[in-house]
Amino acid sequence: MTVLTWSDDRVEQLKKLWEAGLSASQIAAELGNVTRNAVIGKVHRLGLSGRAKSPATAAPRQRKPARPAQPMMRVTRPVARGNTALAQVFEVEAEPDPVAFDNVVPMNQRLSLLELNEATCHWPVGDPSSPDFFFCGGKALAGLPYCAQHSRVAYQPAADRRRQPSKSSPR
Repeated sequence: MTVLTWSDDRVEQLKKLWEAGLSASQIAAELGNVTRNAVIGKVHRLGLSGRAKSPATAAPRQRKPARPAQPMMRVTRPVARGNTALAQVFEVEAEPDPVAFDNVVPMNQRLSLLELNEATCHWPVGDPSSPDFFFCGGKALAGLPYCAQHSRVAYQPAADRRRQPSKSSPR
């Protein structure tokens, strides 16, 4: 690899070519045995910032006239948010579970923690520190820990939760 030093006449030639508006690649080709990056580095070290603009770049660019605004046609599609596997379950189970409607659970359906199994609803009702605390105990949906009614409450799509503020949070 040949190390080329910048002689005074090469620096003067660089300055003239730079002021003429040539690119670093063009200057490197004109000087010979020097890379584009070497030209850029030398230009910065010399502090050559202002250069003559070529007539093509000096003139402002003509803009195209703006197209008239056309209304966008929106296609409505069914929105599936949240766990879509559960959406299929709700379509099949359209009617609410009569046993666990409005958080009223019959006495014979109520279960303690030790009585729960995979087929029973694990929805907690009441304060866990209270002696009146129990679990729903209704028939759980296949693969889910809750009955149909409590699954609707537990697995709400995020959009529905944002639209309906909870009654407990003051706004």
